[in-house]
Amino acid sequence: MKKIAADFDELDSVSRRKFLQYAMSGAATILMVQMSGAAATQGRGKGWKQMSTKHQYAYVIDINKCIGWGGCVRACGQENDVPEGVFRTWVERYVLTEDGVYVDSPKGGSEGFEPVSAEIQKKAKRSFFVPKMCNHCENPPCVQVCPVGATYKSPEGFVLVDHDYCLGCAYCVQACPYGARFINTEKHVSDKCTWCYHRVKKGKQPACVEACPTGARIFGDLMDPESDVSLIFNDSQWMVLKPDMYTSPMCFYVELPREVV
Repeated sequence: MKKIAADFDELDSVSRRKFLQYAMSGAATILMVQMSGAAATQGRGKGWKQMSTKHQYAYVIDINKCIGWGGCVRACGQENDVPEGVFRTWVERYVLTEDGVYVDSPKGGSEGFEPVSAEIQKKAKRSFFVPKMCNHCENPPCVQVCPVGATYKSPEGFVLVDHDYCLGCAYCVQACPYGARFINTEKHVSDKCTWCYHRVKKGKQPACVEACPTGARIFGDLMDPESDVSLIFNDSQWMVLKPDMYTSPMCFYVELPREVV
């Protein structure tokens, strides 16, 4: 087993991916489980052990300020070269009616929303928009299920995907309770929102935050008591999506109606 693991580590990324894809087909299932299990443990362990205490990044969304314009979705697509038809962040419209809740998100909300039908308007009690994305959980189930450690947590707490290792098996897509992951149709690997990690590392804001015209999207470091995200986080009542999943999401919502949770 030690020799096999050593040989595996010596493979280049392309050869490693091809071998693992072959193994996933069932031709070498036992060998795959032994080897990928070791790789996954190493990858996750590294991510968790190097967690930084200098930063605690969080994302806050103020539902009352979102107008469903869609510029945030478009900015994300352009910044991260997201393939057409899939989204790293998207906006949903909720219309509360006498008969229940009507929800839609045409083209991820990237082009805004047309008025709902006259029938729905007659029964509507309230409507609002809810932006969604990866929650960069403290306890991310996607990290736990990745067979090769391609999904991991950065030292700053960002949940990321190493495309050089990802097999495109979609285990993480199924494990995410927020529907935030997808298989990139061009790269054939798992993809998702990174909170624009590449921009944050340079001291910039995520593209979607900069594009929001109303300040509904707020991002920052909770370790900085004067940051915008800290001020609104401390002064407002907030909720998280699907708290019963115990993932400890780092995306918080202000004035989130219970119908969404």
